[in-house]
Amino acid sequence: MMISAVLMGQVAMGQNPAADDVLATARYVATLQHQNLTGNIRKGNQKIPVGLYLMGEKIQFTFLSSKSGKWEPFEMRLKEDHYDLLEKKDGKTVQFPDSKLGQAIEGTDLSYEDLAMHFLYWPNGTVVGSEKVKGQDCWKVRLRNPGKGGRYTLVYVWVHKKAGALMQVVGYNGESPAKALKQFLVNEIMKVGDAYTLREMRVSSFDPQTNTTVGLTYVEFDKPKAGGPQGVR
Repeated sequence: MMISAVLMGQVAMGQNPAADDVLATARYVATLQHQNLTGNIRKGNQKIPVGLYLMGEKIQFTFLSSKSGKWEPFEMRLKEDHYDLLEKKDGKTVQFPDSKLGQAIEGTDLSYEDLAMHFLYWPNGTVVGSEKVKGQDCWKVRLRNPGKGGRYTLVYVWVHKKAGALMQVVGYNGESPAKALKQFLVNEIMKVGDAYTLREMRVSSFDPQTNTTVGLTYVEFDKPKAGGPQGVR
């Protein structure tokens, strides 16, 4: 049965849909639809070329380092019931270190865990209701860090009810009450094949003590060309 049919059946019975069903179409493995994406991470006048490549059961993320002038790749391998985030080190593929997940990429407000959006794959999420984001009806999903590192203890995800596209994410720390660390707000989506994916997203970093914005970065992807873009992989 298709995910959309499952959602419609649950809603018809007056139930919130299962979190995994809602997130399925928001995860990169669903939205890429065998397409590759290239674009930029932009902060002020700084532009960092970036690419996402779907390669079988793995997604490779890569950005052009301003220090080395080389493409810096890492990847997420997707299994039936879990995922693995990996990197290359001394010619070998090894587990991505937890201590590096929250590190900023090239001084921007986007970290490695942000680019991979690996929190979308955290298990045991809960749909806590529905809210509007930019006037669009969305499911609101709560996800808790299963203990695999990174800055976020709690993440809320808003997914467009009809398109299944990611609309907003807010990541929180582990304080009580939890304080917002970062917001990802999708400004524009695009249709790729039969699915929708990200065209432009604004990433805002917050000071958790004052709840003020301390950084702003944009992630922008180009619409794939026929045959998919080519890049360093």
